[in-house]
Amino acid sequence: MKKFGILVFAILLLTSCSDLQFQKIEGGALSTYYAITYKGKENPSLQKGIDSILNSINETFSIFNTSSVISKINDNQEVRINNDFIEVFHIAQRIGQETDGAFEMTIGPLVNLWGFGKDERNTNITQEMIDSVLTFVGYQKVHLEGTTITKDNTDIQLNFNALAKGYAVDKVAEYLVAKGYKDCLVDIGGEIVAKGKKYHDQEWNIGLQTPTRTRDGEMRSEETFHLQNKAVATSGNYRNYFEENGQRYTHIIDPKTGRPGKSNLLSVTVIADRCVVADAYATAFMVMGVEKTKTFLAKHPELTCIFITDNQGKFKTEVFQTVSINN
Repeated sequence: MKKFGILVFAILLLTSCSDLQFQKIEGGALSTYYAITYKGKENPSLQKGIDSILNSINETFSIFNTSSVISKINDNQEVRINNDFIEVFHIAQRIGQETDGAFEMTIGPLVNLWGFGKDERNTNITQEMIDSVLTFVGYQKVHLEGTTITKDNTDIQLNFNALAKGYAVDKVAEYLVAKGYKDCLVDIGGEIVAKGKKYHDQEWNIGLQTPTRTRDGEMRSEETFHLQNKAVATSGNYRNYFEENGQRYTHIIDPKTGRPGKSNLLSVTVIADRCVVADAYATAFMVMGVEKTKTFLAKHPELTCIFITDNQGKFKTEVFQTVSINN
């Protein structure tokens, strides 16, 4: 259920005034990059604080880190659950309920079965194999009371990859604002939070990634939109997939069927107040498809959604709710 990112174009206007200069912090974390821009005097101590936040999130949610909180839960070990885990668990549970299971935090066994997790891909996957794994899938089968988590079956595996990165973006943005940098842009692997403005009355300019025909296709953007005090996340199916016998299998797995979904929907970009929420909904909407998502969005005016579909070889961009797309 993981996803690629969107391209960011923050056209920064530097001035000679120290309090209007833009500073950049770059690094690597959560198996991807991070790029942070903030307005004000350079503060070398910020990177240490940012790295500390990202390391803590990795130690909580990484399924590849055998000593992480989530790995210990999946291995049925006793573990002390921290506040980050509790918050993300409740968000995942709520969005799972709201989307009728299209977002699924117990997707782990299916992700592993299809080779998109920490295990090698199975060959010749049968319906019997899928059905056996589906018995361990369902957010209703995991329970959190206080700091104690229980599972209906020990084979249930949690996977928060579809929203942990968005949560990390929120945490870093909150840290920067708390440090007094109210105008900043936080980008972690393409999931973004834009705080304040870029320059005077100019909002941050975000580039929407054009889908590629192959996983290694050139990353480019032909459309942009503006963002202020909002978060944005994108989920797509054209960068992470495998092909077998002429059939493409993407990493977007339908929790109900246990199979990668098939549709002409290439990507979904969600704009929301929090990146963790945008991140989770983007994955859910890829599973739900355009029409079901539109029905859902009609009851959620706080969300904006951008669909990119493949219409007989041509890309079509469609916006639902309010955002102005510039070509």
